[in-house]
Amino acid sequence: MDKVKNLMKKLAALQAGNIKEQEPLKNHTTWKIGGPAALFFEPSSVEGLEKAMKAIVAEEVPWFVIGKGSNLLISDNGIQGVVIKLGENMTELIQDGETLRVGAGYSLIRLATIMSKKGYSGLEFAGGIPGTVGGAVFMNAGAHGSDISQILQRTRVLLPDGSITWYTKEEMHFSYRTSRLQTEQGICLEAEFLLKKGDREKITKEMQANKEYRRHSQPWNYPCCGSVFRNPLPNYAGKLIEEAGLKGHTIGGAQISEMHANFIVNIGEAKAADVMNLISYVQKTIYDKYGIKMVPEVELIGESSF
Repeated sequence: MDKVKNLMKKLAALQAGNIKEQEPLKNHTTWKIGGPAALFFEPSSVEGLEKAMKAIVAEEVPWFVIGKGSNLLISDNGIQGVVIKLGENMTELIQDGETLRVGAGYSLIRLATIMSKKGYSGLEFAGGIPGTVGGAVFMNAGAHGSDISQILQRTRVLLPDGSITWYTKEEMHFSYRTSRLQTEQGICLEAEFLLKKGDREKITKEMQANKEYRRHSQPWNYPCCGSVFRNPLPNYAGKLIEEAGLKGHTIGGAQISEMHANFIVNIGEAKAADVMNLISYVQKTIYDKYGIKMVPEVELIGESSF
């Protein structure tokens, strides 16, 4: 904890952003689950984040990055390090014709909505994905037959040594819900997308249809993180879980959604341990019944309480 205290003093001296101690992470996740972060830091700018990262690395404090907090299951014991939140101060948007440069903290839904109204195609799939641009790049987020890798040209990444580099689409090593940022430490600062000018009415209609599909098929009336399991292609996670009769199964405050079986919802003060036990129960049931291994899409983060 001495390192954390030292880091807090350094970050305060740098005046690089807002700092909080023991911040409850359930206030920053869409599941409304998660213990405290020893340090919680919101950089005021890319430059502020650069300075802060040098201090974090010098003090050898573990770090983790969040955006809107979707697709995350954070331990009830929290994170004994520094959590960096990329938010409103990292939302620059520059458009040059069909090319966009977008800050990592920008809302993906907002971006998709704005560009569809302008008549630019490529982001229709993202109309209902509840995350940031940075999180979407990290996960290669996708839906409706498309994903981030289809439109990304390159991404600007802050490396742990404080240097900044650009990775091309090829260098990001994208695959299904995967990128190199999941295996190598680095923070997406901004992304460059290539869209296509098209028929505004047709683009808006397609995105609205995608939004409506999500609204009617997914349980956003309860705190949830999005899809819990990766689809074990050619099968679909939700279909397997539903066919196994697991819809509505509840452990503690966590429940497999009655609306969509690949969603686990927080129906009342759920703990991370409740969700993890439910994930394990699904994995065992599906493996015993079908011989299929279910791999979580959600990231499991923090001091072990799972």
